[in-house]
Amino acid sequence: MTEKSINPTLKTALELGPVIAFFAAYLLLKDDVFVIGGTEYDGFILVTAGFVPLMIVTTAILWRLTGTLNRMQVMTVVLVTVFGGLSVWLNDDRFFKMKPTMIYLLFAAILGVGLLRGKSYLRMVMDGLMPLQEEGWTLLTKRVTALFFGLAVLNEIIWRTMSTETWVYFKTFGLTAAIFLFFMSQTGLFRKYAVESDDKA
Repeated sequence: MTEKSINPTLKTALELGPVIAFFAAYLLLKDDVFVIGGTEYDGFILVTAGFVPLMIVTTAILWRLTGTLNRMQVMTVVLVTVFGGLSVWLNDDRFFKMKPTMIYLLFAAILGVGLLRGKSYLRMVMDGLMPLQEEGWTLLTKRVTALFFGLAVLNEIIWRTMSTETWVYFKTFGLTAAIFLFFMSQTGLFRKYAVESDDKA
């Protein structure tokens, strides 16, 4: 299905809005405890309970407006629902903290399987954004696979050894910054393997 064009600001708001809302709500409620049905829930669990449906709604709106969702978006909202739901249901924040680990390991595994089959699944998702030669896609896919695996390991270290507040800052800003800096560092690869360079040759 062809993706419909929507306002870039609106698209960014739908993609990042739930994360920003989660962070703001956590800062507001992190020190509070709520009794619901005779059970105590801390602010983190309550914020998670709000984040899951918000993520589902914004993803549904994005699908409605664009007419399509890529596989990573679908898998992300599924894992958010599963691990966020488990955290709320069992009143245990560890499940939600594991969610980035599971997402990044899953992405790394999928990309890795593609590489073993001689394919770049990353190309299927990003080809329209960055037209590259085949060799460039293969190299970039290998690097992104390593990035996702590294972020999964880093997330495990952070949530298991540091405070919930530190993990929230890491999840909101650290992971996003790491991915941004990674792609910024790939400028040389984009130049070397750009389709335009191949055409000129």
